[in-house]
Amino acid sequence: MARKTTTRHVMISTIGAWFFGFLIFFPILWMVLASFKTELEAFAIPPSFLFFHWTTENYATVQERSDYFLHAMNSIIIAGGSTLIALLIAIPAAWSMAFSPTKRTKDILLWMLSTKMMPPVGVLVPIYLIYKSFGLLDSRIGLVFILCLGNLPIVIWMLFTYFKEIPRDILEAARMDGATIGRELVYVLTPMAIPGLASTLLLNLILAWNEAFWTLNLSTSSAAPLTTFIASYSSPEGLFWAKLSAASTLAIAPILVLGWFSQKQLVRGLTFGAVK
Repeated sequence: MARKTTTRHVMISTIGAWFFGFLIFFPILWMVLASFKTELEAFAIPPSFLFFHWTTENYATVQERSDYFLHAMNSIIIAGGSTLIALLIAIPAAWSMAFSPTKRTKDILLWMLSTKMMPPVGVLVPIYLIYKSFGLLDSRIGLVFILCLGNLPIVIWMLFTYFKEIPRDILEAARMDGATIGRELVYVLTPMAIPGLASTLLLNLILAWNEAFWTLNLSTSSAAPLTTFIASYSSPEGLFWAKLSAASTLAIAPILVLGWFSQKQLVRGLTFGAVK
């Protein structure tokens, strides 16, 4: 028997959702407002929320001190490159595990997931030495490679889940019509899994864009993305809250805009197969 939903319940749920949504969004709002304050106003107690002297000098200072567009281009190349390569590897891997499983498929999936349970700092020294030996330190190729490997287990797991929701009968019908594995993958499976592929791409892009551990340890200037750009304004000496907020706002602006315009596709992909 379906539970009756009253207007009061809807109103309480709506208010609760907006309240928790505001709590989650509040640090971002605070950061954006602090970026338009002077350094004195940024750490003043009690803080001023809206009524302060608005200024854009922090953004001008950040642009003069750092090359924002170079860091942004590095972020685009590193996040985009690692995401595309991860998808090219993950699609056939997830297809084989979803539609041609073996006795070891579950073990392989659990092993891949277990690699995400290991703290990255545990392998920092060997990876740093390998990168130094091959001349990959502070290079875009090196960061693309390490971010691709880091996020690949999540990409394969997500695609495996989406592919498992697709009826096998459709693929068998395509095979009876003479479709090869390649045509089945490109013309039958991929179009049906577009919501899942899109959400996987967006989520992996966001993870790669915000990755800080490897980018801070393996890059310094030439290949440094926006995470390094933000870290350059974090200093134990002096007060640079306003400039740090301006740098952080500039760094997250592209990914926030992308997330805003792709939110429907992202939600649709994440709930793909949840309701049949």
